[in-house]
Amino acid sequence: MPDLLLELRSEEIPARMQRKAAGDLRKMLTDGLVEAGLTYDAAREYWTPRRLTLDIRGLTARSKDIHEEIKGPSTTAPEQAVQGFLRKAGLASVTEAHVHSDPKKGDFYVAHISKPGRAAEAIIAELVPAIIRSFPWPTSMRWGPASAKPGSLRWVRPLQTILCTFGPETEEPVVVDFEIDGIRSGNVTYGHRFMAPGEITVRRFDDYVIKLEAAKVVLDGDRRKEIILADARNLAFANGLDLVEDEGLLEEVSGLVEWPVVLMGEFEQAFLAIPPEVVRLTIRANQKCFVTRPQGDGENLSNRFILTANIEAKDGGKEIAHGNGKVVRARLSDALYFWKTDQGDLPDLEQLEASAKKFGLDLKKPLDQRMARLDHLNVTFHAKLGTQGERVERIKRLAEELAPTVAQSISPLEGEMAGRPEGVASAAATLSGLSKKEGVGTPRAATPSVAFGDISPSRGEITARAGRASVLAKADLTTEAVGEFPELQGAMGRKYALLQGEHPSVASAIEEHYKPQGPSDRVPTDPVSIAVALADKIDTLVGFWAIDEKPTGSKDPYALRRAALGVVRMLVENGIRLALSSIFDRAAANFNDSGAGQSTDLLAFFHDRLKVYLRDQGARHDLIDAVITPQSDDLLQIVRRVEALGSFLDTEDGKNLLAGTKRAANILAAEEKKKTAIAETVEPALFREEAEKSLFAAVNQAEKQAGEAIQNEDFSAAMLALSVLREPVDSFFERVLVNDEDQAVRANRLALLARIRAATDQVADFSRIAG
Repeated sequence: MPDLLLELRSEEIPARMQRKAAGDLRKMLTDGLVEAGLTYDAAREYWTPRRLTLDIRGLTARSKDIHEEIKGPSTTAPEQAVQGFLRKAGLASVTEAHVHSDPKKGDFYVAHISKPGRAAEAIIAELVPAIIRSFPWPTSMRWGPASAKPGSLRWVRPLQTILCTFGPETEEPVVVDFEIDGIRSGNVTYGHRFMAPGEITVRRFDDYVIKLEAAKVVLDGDRRKEIILADARNLAFANGLDLVEDEGLLEEVSGLVEWPVVLMGEFEQAFLAIPPEVVRLTIRANQKCFVTRPQGDGENLSNRFILTANIEAKDGGKEIAHGNGKVVRARLSDALYFWKTDQGDLPDLEQLEASAKKFGLDLKKPLDQRMARLDHLNVTFHAKLGTQGERVERIKRLAEELAPTVAQSISPLEGEMAGRPEGVASAAATLSGLSKKEGVGTPRAATPSVAFGDISPSRGEITARAGRASVLAKADLTTEAVGEFPELQGAMGRKYALLQGEHPSVASAIEEHYKPQGPSDRVPTDPVSIAVALADKIDTLVGFWAIDEKPTGSKDPYALRRAALGVVRMLVENGIRLALSSIFDRAAANFNDSGAGQSTDLLAFFHDRLKVYLRDQGARHDLIDAVITPQSDDLLQIVRRVEALGSFLDTEDGKNLLAGTKRAANILAAEEKKKTAIAETVEPALFREEAEKSLFAAVNQAEKQAGEAIQNEDFSAAMLALSVLREPVDSFFERVLVNDEDQAVRANRLALLARIRAATDQVADFSRIAG
């Protein structure tokens, strides 16, 4: 079977676009080939900064001949219907159609269509230019004299050559000939721009890869990553260092070079006075280099960095490393200036006194000064939601309201050493149970901090610290370091807070209130951090709901889904009980908004996020739907109900009771639809069968015991109480005819079924459960 080799070579493609572009090329071409009637065995894409390559193996040489019949209207049909049939079948007139007869339907038109197969080369020659012209680059450009013409070619960077060969291994491949904007396909490519820029004539993929490698081009992007990572590790180790690995940077760097050469540069030790995060980001952002640390040191950095060149220099790369070092030193000098400036006094302190008084700030402290400036400058958070200063006030009020509840859940016994609280243990066990049921691994159990080694603080102390952390949480937004590196917000605030003597839990909350920033990010476990993080996210959500800026479809510009999922994870994984509806109302009051109508809609949004979270943990979607009601605003309680329901349904009693209750619910639904009379209460005097009496007694007992268990929030006990219904329900349906001829008896028996439904509905809506 023939193989197809396609290469599109251009000026340097931005690294962030390469992997996706290669995948897009493979999908567009293979989809087009299949649609044209060709098949293939395998296809793989490759990319370098200057080329996208596609290797398709086992492509059929010709599409199959097509013979089909298109059935048309009756020969007596109106002219309009006949003309529509002719257009569909591609016939010039009705004389080209055949007439078939049917004993029942009479005579009707049929078009016999025959399309001969086409050579693969002809199909490819049409497909590739069309793909190039419609390629989905995020940005593209036109170039050269042809760019002035309407409809001229657009590409991410100037397209230079197209290589396209086709043929079996046993024969000489042919060039698939086509032209696009003056660029004609051929069997020629070019090697490394500086080390081997000459022409390379190739036949098929195997010799193409070999010849490119000889011309200093590593075609496989993942192999370039492996080379860079292995050489960087070895070079660091040879110098007594460990490489600080960075997958994102590795991906980017592998897209900047065709022939990776790993080198080491250095800078002055004095720059290590800057926080490691700032050093790493400075070197990463400006020079695309990796940092290193002394072997065995998990915190501090060394003054050596790893760079990746795209050329084998005659001097072994000394000048390249030296040049990169000069640029790194210049950037680190800027970073050192930012670091020192942020710890000094601001020049306009006298203008910040009003803001300092409003927030209880100490203008002798640098971070307090930055918060005062943030408020004084009226920095806008959102045009409809006010300034950052106003937002900080709202977060502080809400965090101080939430802190006692959080403290009670995280540290239920004040004055004792903080340990693993019962709430967290229960939540972790619940999630573990959900995961084990479905065979997905056990999730990470939340492990709360121990209040930094102190005796557990009182709830009053936690509340005060939450208020202080809230006031300082956004202060670092006006620092020089965060202005240069926005991704350091929170982290720099924590460092500056510790430098000015804030309590460790306050400093930690400044950094952690942004967490979790995704499903794999760590969840805060210190009560101060949790209170501030909850307040920050809930204020954001309530605010955007108040101005009707909700996520729609795939659009979520303010990351509101992520914020809601963060709240879900903090509550569930830390075992925190919180009535969200009342919290939403209190948060809405901070906007001078009653929150009427918003709370229900926002709660439904949280239910959707909780469903996503629980499904990821292995919970069955039908069990979640059975437990959640529109009024359910305690997420932890929902999780525990789901876990108890799942455990119960795994038992024989649970499976049988589910079948019985669903049967009862189905009968009731059918009779309610027919408007059959159903008694308001069950009348024991109308019982005719012993099974009715037994079921009535069991329902009374189960309803009472399940209700008491639910009041005590012991959902496993509630399920156990319901399990006594299993045998009487089975017996009832075996021995009793519900639709008795006597209307009063029938209405009474239907009322008994309604009592079964009401008893089980206390725990879950069994009608929503599959099975």
